[in-house]
Amino acid sequence: MKRTIQLVGAAALMAGLLLPLYAGGGKDTKAASSQGLKIGILTTSGVDDGSFGQDCYNGILDFIKSNPEATVTPVKEPDMAKVLDAAANIIADYDVLILPGFEFAPVGALMQDNPNRKVILVDANPTDASGKEVELPNIYAMIFHEEESGFFAGIAAALETKSGKVAFVGGMAFPSVVNYQFGFESGVAFANKYYGAKAQLVNIPSYAGTDVTGKAVGSNYVGDFADQATGKTIGNALIGQGADVIFVAAGASGLGVFAAVKEATGVYVVGCDVDQYDDGKTGNRNIVLTSALKVMNINVSRQLAAIKNGSFRGQNALLGASTDSTGYVSASGRQQLSANSLAKLQEAYSQLKAGKLIPAANFNGHSPTNFPGL
Repeated sequence: MKRTIQLVGAAALMAGLLLPLYAGGGKDTKAASSQGLKIGILTTSGVDDGSFGQDCYNGILDFIKSNPEATVTPVKEPDMAKVLDAAANIIADYDVLILPGFEFAPVGALMQDNPNRKVILVDANPTDASGKEVELPNIYAMIFHEEESGFFAGIAAALETKSGKVAFVGGMAFPSVVNYQFGFESGVAFANKYYGAKAQLVNIPSYAGTDVTGKAVGSNYVGDFADQATGKTIGNALIGQGADVIFVAAGASGLGVFAAVKEATGVYVVGCDVDQYDDGKTGNRNIVLTSALKVMNINVSRQLAAIKNGSFRGQNALLGASTDSTGYVSASGRQQLSANSLAKLQEAYSQLKAGKLIPAANFNGHSPTNFPGL
């Protein structure tokens, strides 16, 4: 997972300069809709980061394909401490501002003061000036059931392992990362019970995680989202203990795990958040088995369409498979799963989408060995 931690995801902030700001008008959204939405996207890592920024930007571009009168301006502020000031500086220039990442959660206070502007907030719910979570009529906030995507990663790993040993690597044990972990472990347990897999989880005690409540959650945590060296150390240690499929949800630290796997033979990773197949290229082979997805682009495009047609409604939405917002990469040429694995994953997806499966998550009261559907 290679993004600025997002609650999951804290990834390293990429260096760069704040791009020149787009000079827009002060018209309200309703008036602007007839002329074409003026869309801004503010990121810490750019819209070409191969991760959150790019996926959200692609959603904007998809909307513009059908609405060519709309315009988009990317703005980059790599300093996390300055992102809210950057948002405040440009909010009047756009009808809607796309903000990908947990660092934008405090935008709630700004939007209370700008009721005629709209925000699409990705991977966080808004908070007010006191830090209290709020739901506002001009913010559509989306967070995701990471445990669902992790569940598919676990099934894929359990079905594809040749050594019988699989592992999870996280950046820090924030709730969304632990969701990925528990979902992964749930998927391994499900594949073992119903699909004939015999996979074991490899956990290194010295890298065990502790969640935000102080509860020990085990698995393998780097302790940072921007420590590639430790990521590689953990990757090598897991490979040394026989793990041949590793699910990586560790931000830039995960690149270290990728590096370790690229130097090994017969070892694969499962990517996270977005399709990471291109990151897996090494020589004439690729180490990415598949990727667990948060589908941001579709939801960004949907909300832009709602703004245009007047049906937009601010809310704090929790998205999952029921809205095609979580899943895994199944497209030919972007994954290396067997036909049997693909069939089993589709079967599990249908059950999960129908509500028959509820994988364990950090705070949903279930465990990876005792959840509805197991």
